[in-house]
Amino acid sequence: MAGSPTVRRRRLSIELKKLREANGFTCAQVGDALDWSGSKVNRMETGHGRVQPSDIDALCRFYGTDDDLREFLKSLARQAKTRGWWQAHGSSGVPPWFSVYIGLEQDISTFRQYQCEFLPGLMQTPAYAAELHRATNQLSDNDVERAVKIRMDRQAMLTRPGAPDAWFIVHEAALRNVIGDQGLMHEQLERILEGAELPSVTIQVLPFDAGSYPATGPFTMLRFPDPEDPDIVYRDGITDAVYLEQEHDVSEYGKAFDKLRASAASPQRSTQLIRSLVKEYAK
Repeated sequence: MAGSPTVRRRRLSIELKKLREANGFTCAQVGDALDWSGSKVNRMETGHGRVQPSDIDALCRFYGTDDDLREFLKSLARQAKTRGWWQAHGSSGVPPWFSVYIGLEQDISTFRQYQCEFLPGLMQTPAYAAELHRATNQLSDNDVERAVKIRMDRQAMLTRPGAPDAWFIVHEAALRNVIGDQGLMHEQLERILEGAELPSVTIQVLPFDAGSYPATGPFTMLRFPDPEDPDIVYRDGITDAVYLEQEHDVSEYGKAFDKLRASAASPQRSTQLIRSLVKEYAK
C-alpha cells in the first residue's frame, strides 16, 4: 500500500480509533490493560504520537483481531514513519502546520479550491510566489528560494499520470490584484491560461458582477481515492491552519463550493476574461 506518509498516519489513527470503539473500550481502559497511559492511546488515535509495530501487536492481541488486519495496520505504521520529499527542506521552507497539508495533498483524487485574494499556489509562477513569500513572511533570500522551489515542485501533481481532478474558482479581485508589476502579472496570467488547458483542470472566475454568493474566505477541499480516508477542508493563515474533518463541516463547505461554482462564469467565459486581462497587463 503506497502513498503519502501523512495520509497513511491519518488512516492508521482512524483505524485504531474505529477498532477501539468497535470493542467498546475507552482510551483509559485500553491503557490500563496494556500498562500504558490513556493519553498514549489517545495520541496514537489522533496522529500525535508515533506508533511502533510492537504497539500494533499489543493492541491487536488485546482486541483479538485477525492476522490480515494486524499486518495491514503494521504496514500503515511502517509507511507513516517515512519522510516526504518536502521535509528535506526543513521548517524554514515548510512550516510544520503546512507540512501536514502537503503530505495530504500528495494522495488526493479530487481537489477543490476557492481563492479570493491571491491566485492558486498550484498555478503560481516563481516570481509571483516569491513576491508573496517576501510580503507575508520574515524570510531570508535563501528561505524564500526554498519555499518557492517547494511550491513549484507541488505543481507537478497537476501533470503527473493519474492527476487529481482539480477545480479552481478564483475571484476576479485576485486576477486584478497586481503583485509585483504589470509584467509579472502578464506572465502569471499566461501561466493560469496554460493550466486551464490541462485535461484534469477546470478554472472558473467569480466576476465582480456575480451578485450574492457564500460569504467565505479562501478554502481547499481534498478528497482521497480510498473512501475510508475522509474528505478534508483546509483553511490557512499566516502562522497556522485549520483542518475540518467532521462530516457536517465538509458537507457545508461542499455546498458553498457548489454555490460559488454556480455563481462563477463558465470555464469558457472565464478563459476569455483572463485573456482580456492578459492584454491589459501587456500594455
